[in-house]
Amino acid sequence: MSSRRIQFNGWAEQIGTIAVTLLGLLMLTFFIGRMMPADPVRAIVGEDATRETYEQVFRSLGLDRPVWEQFFLYLRDVLTGNFGTSIRTGQPVIQDILHVMPATIELATFAIIIGAGLGVPLGVFAAVNKDRWQDHAVRVVSLFGHSMPIFWTGMIALIVFYAHLGLVGGSGRMDQFYIGLVDERTGFLLIDSLLAGDMDVFWSAVNHLILPASLLGYSSSAYITRMTRSFMLDQLGQEYVTTARVKGLSSRQTVWLHAFGNIRVQLVTIVALAYGSLLEGAVLIETVFAWPGFGQYLTSNLIIGDMNAVMTCVLIVGVIFIGLNLLSDVLYRFFDPRTR
Repeated sequence: MSSRRIQFNGWAEQIGTIAVTLLGLLMLTFFIGRMMPADPVRAIVGEDATRETYEQVFRSLGLDRPVWEQFFLYLRDVLTGNFGTSIRTGQPVIQDILHVMPATIELATFAIIIGAGLGVPLGVFAAVNKDRWQDHAVRVVSLFGHSMPIFWTGMIALIVFYAHLGLVGGSGRMDQFYIGLVDERTGFLLIDSLLAGDMDVFWSAVNHLILPASLLGYSSSAYITRMTRSFMLDQLGQEYVTTARVKGLSSRQTVWLHAFGNIRVQLVTIVALAYGSLLEGAVLIETVFAWPGFGQYLTSNLIIGDMNAVMTCVLIVGVIFIGLNLLSDVLYRFFDPRTR
């Protein structure tokens, strides 16, 4: 009974922390939105609207009320699922985001698979070969991935692999010829094309996904490689590793079964945070590749001052990171029984 009570108190404390964090995020998002120089009324009525029209829209948006009252009205609307209407599209903001989010999730998911698939083995390889040429080579490759601007590598990659070599697709999620041939059921083009049984659309989508996902994956792999190397170096210096080697275990068993097993919990957080960064930080790569996702939606609305859309996007980014942290806690309990 005591252990159950402790577990219940732990979950209650975690839920309370999440609630307070979300409330703080809502407050921060709202007041930053109010301090932005963009005029939402002018974005709606246009530059040539009369003063009377401007004042009417100003009052209809509730901007004539005190800021604290505006915040509580905004909080009420958010809690009821009302995030406002987008000035640019005229549709509810949440509907717009649900439409563009699958494209970003599809891109970020393949990118994190590439990033973790490269970063974790390279980090372990570099740690095992510390201060040798293999370690230096991995660190140089990681440095390039971390330091090169993603928009620059995106443009160079388009010129080389698409324009000159023709190995991959160009901008967009598929060739222009295939647009509209597959019904949008889930929003995930790969899944929708498979459900429709149209393999031509599927392979066109894969062909367009390879390059931006690889570039994002390479960028995230640089961070994952460095952190994996650091974690492994710490474990390889522990006494239990020396004991395992003395007992006659092979190098592979010592590294992967013992040392790597003890950094899985740390890697969960690293990969989760990297995935969150890809979801909200793919703005530049989506712009370069004309990828109709969340990042491009946020950028286009920020340019015209559509604050309903911008504030909702910022809020969703915060919710994504909170959700990923919560998922990390759940995975902690799976990988490390001591935390249960």
